[in-house]
Amino acid sequence: MNRASLGDGSTCGTVREALGTATTHLAAAGITDASVDARYLVAHALGIERAALLRAPERALDSDERHRLADLLARRVAREPISRIVGERAFHGLTLALNAETLDPRPDTETVVNLALALAALVDAHDGPLKILDLGTGTGAIALALLAALPDAEATATDISPLALEIARRNAERHGLANRIRFFRSHWLEDVRDRYHMVISNPPYIPSGEIATLAPEVARWDPRAALDGGPDGLEAYRTILADASRVLEVSGFVVFEVGHDQAAAVSAIALDHGLAPAPLNWPLLRDLGGNTRCVAVATSGRNWKINLGIVDQGG
Repeated sequence: MNRASLGDGSTCGTVREALGTATTHLAAAGITDASVDARYLVAHALGIERAALLRAPERALDSDERHRLADLLARRVAREPISRIVGERAFHGLTLALNAETLDPRPDTETVVNLALALAALVDAHDGPLKILDLGTGTGAIALALLAALPDAEATATDISPLALEIARRNAERHGLANRIRFFRSHWLEDVRDRYHMVISNPPYIPSGEIATLAPEVARWDPRAALDGGPDGLEAYRTILADASRVLEVSGFVVFEVGHDQAAAVSAIALDHGLAPAPLNWPLLRDLGGNTRCVAVATSGRNWKINLGIVDQGG
């Protein structure tokens, strides 16, 4: 699709007409929730909030706005995600900028944040701040969401990509959290020297051979380095867990996001390295679809049933 496919623009004369035309084009391209995406794109083309569309359905679009809308529609028809088109994503109450070097944060990852918040109450941080390490931070989504919810915590965030670290710093500044987080470049734990109460990561976990089968919005637009977990999808977990004890405080936890069928395998890797994974039937490990989306790992010797009385280890 290009500008010419909108003809002379007469079908986009008003907000109402633009929404109808945009919805029709997106639906014809097989876009799910075409009407929702149309509202995002029309609002972005006009530089207004989506709610304002409802208040002014007869507002006229000028020529520049119609051209902008045509360009935006062409990008979405090419399966570029809305978040990348508008340049930001809502995540756990924060609005985060993203770029080509960052994974697009998704609702499943909010499960990791919620789990980490539950575990934070169990950490014995003595009299100092809770110290969080976010590996492969991308936009900074996980670390910043935790800092926003835990005003006494401090975080360190690493990534292999300088451009990802740059956008994460901008997001920290945007939300007034820059004074409680530091960023540096590292491949997983290679350059980490301090100890932390919580080590958290949403590493790449898609098996290399399956990336091409993902939705175009993911396969074409998310950076491959943020997706590719090696032949079986587990390479990052092996690397991190092999060295996790070195950077964990005695009362510390590791929290991972995992693929929908990877929790048992990641837990087994943790056990191989003398760490204790939480029981996989713990409800807080599950995403909204009921999949076991997280693995939580404690330092050796921690008894999950004592610390988490809600956990039933018998099922």
